[in-house]
Amino acid sequence: MASPSCASTLAWSSAFSSSHPQAERRLTASRRAPSLVIVAQGKVKKYRQVILTEDIEEVGKKGDSLKVRAGFYRNFLLPKGKAQLLTPEVLKEMQLEQERIEAEKKRVKEEAQQLARVFETIGAFKVPRKGGKGKQIFGSVTAQDLVDIIKSQLNRDVDKRLVTVPEIREVGEYVAEIKLHPDVTARVRLNVYAK
Repeated sequence: MASPSCASTLAWSSAFSSSHPQAERRLTASRRAPSLVIVAQGKVKKYRQVILTEDIEEVGKKGDSLKVRAGFYRNFLLPKGKAQLLTPEVLKEMQLEQERIEAEKKRVKEEAQQLARVFETIGAFKVPRKGGKGKQIFGSVTAQDLVDIIKSQLNRDVDKRLVTVPEIREVGEYVAEIKLHPDVTARVRLNVYAK
C-alpha cells in the first residue's frame, strides 16, 4: 500500500495533469531516467596469440607461438615482459630471426663436417707412453691427452667432454670418437706406443 505522502502526490499530479496537458508532458519528461546506450564492439576475445620472449616453466620456450587466455597475458606475461602479441610485424621479424638461426646452424654443421674429414684424413695420432712389461703401459690415455695432442698438432680447440676414448692400458691402435656436432661424430685413430 502506498504511503500517505505518495498518495497525495499521485492525487495532486493526476488533478494537475487533467487541467494542464503541457505540464503533464514536462512532468513525465523530467521523471524519465537518462537512457544509457550500449554499443557492442563485437565479441570479446578470450584468447590472445603471443610469442614468448623467454622460457617459462610449464608454458613454453623462448620463441614459441602460443594461444593464451587474455587475462594471463594482460596480468602476467605483458607486465613482466615475458611475451608480446603476435602481430604481422613481429611475425616477420621472428621469421627473419629463424632464418638467421638456421643459417648459423648450417654453417656450424658444415664446419664440424669439415673438421671430421680433417681428422679422418690425418691418419693416427701418435701417443707416447712409458712402457712396462710386454705391451703394458704405465697409466692410461685419457680424453685430456687427446685434446692436448689435437691442440699441439692441429692448433684446434676441442672440449674434452665431447671426446670418448676407449680404455687404453696397452700399446696398440685404438679409435676414439669426438662429437663435433649433434649430427657429426669424428672417428680419430690413436697409435699408442711405448717410449
